[in-house]
Amino acid sequence: MARAISFFKHESVLTIAWLLALGSMLLVPPDRTYLDYVDFHTLGLLFSLMAVMAGFQQLGLFRRLGEALLSRTATSRQLEAVLILLPFFSSMIVTNDVALITFVPFALEVLLLARQEDKVIPVVVMQTIAANLGSMTTPIGNPQNLCLYSHYHLSLSAFLSSMLPLSLGALGMLGVFLVVQRSTRLSTQWQDSGSTPTLDKRRILLYLLLFTVCLCGVAKWLPVWLLCLVVLAAVLIWDQRVLAQVDYCLLLTFVGFFLFVGNLGRLPVLSTAFARLLEQHELICSVLISQIISNVPAALLLSGFTENAQALLVGVNLGGLGTMIASMASLISYKYLARSHPELKGRYFLGFTLSNLAFLFLLLALYQVTGG
Repeated sequence: MARAISFFKHESVLTIAWLLALGSMLLVPPDRTYLDYVDFHTLGLLFSLMAVMAGFQQLGLFRRLGEALLSRTATSRQLEAVLILLPFFSSMIVTNDVALITFVPFALEVLLLARQEDKVIPVVVMQTIAANLGSMTTPIGNPQNLCLYSHYHLSLSAFLSSMLPLSLGALGMLGVFLVVQRSTRLSTQWQDSGSTPTLDKRRILLYLLLFTVCLCGVAKWLPVWLLCLVVLAAVLIWDQRVLAQVDYCLLLTFVGFFLFVGNLGRLPVLSTAFARLLEQHELICSVLISQIISNVPAALLLSGFTENAQALLVGVNLGGLGTMIASMASLISYKYLARSHPELKGRYFLGFTLSNLAFLFLLLALYQVTGG
């Protein structure tokens, strides 16, 4: 019983998704139409990408990149820039949660070695913001992008035209933050701790090839069923450990929300109410709802009631800023910081909230000014 309670607490979004799905089943009894609710294209892409990213993470490829860059830093500002911009750019490819899992503990270790512990809160806060904003640049940067990209059958050019201006604005804001920081010479140069795994060139080549295949699936050049088959066969033959690293709870969360949203769409009163609520207010509604249920469930829920893909796409991505649960990836950073510096939890929460709200309001203003 205790283990079940612990699981429900740890996977709160999964639990909520299936409680909503089961509740909706009381109103719309299960039938063959349920299969039409589930977007197997999105689930296939998510599974394939998570498997490939888990392989890269096990190889320590991105950590090695970080170490190579840090070996060339001489000032605290350069150090902060590397630690913050690594998750910004890497999240465009490896997703925001993988970027934070890779680089937050790395940053905590580096700041300790460089005797820059006073930078822990601002660096980890900005790493989290950077990962959430960098990931909005590409269709594969986060789950909500992949879902909406697939749901609305967007072209890559249409997606980039919506998100690239905001990503550049976010990069500029991160640059301003770095410029105003006081910079000092590092008294301790970065040293390799020796904990990075030895690179396996054959496995690197394998995952680079699989990642290329995934991109073909995202670009719709390859059927998703064939993509999943290729990835699954490759990891079963050469690297079975990767399958244990796939976030199956996230996939099940998507299924739960697909069922819930599908059932709501079959209730005329509710579907009409949601459609009226969203009409001409997709952006602000998606931002506000993301603050409560996080942006991935918000994207899944609202996509069933509006055809305004651009406003919803922008809203759920900017909606990842704000509260700690607006983007579930933000909890990753908090857990790492709370584990290594429990005395800083209160100050981190305050700094996180204020910084996120500042970025949210400024980027919303930028979107309005640029004619969004």
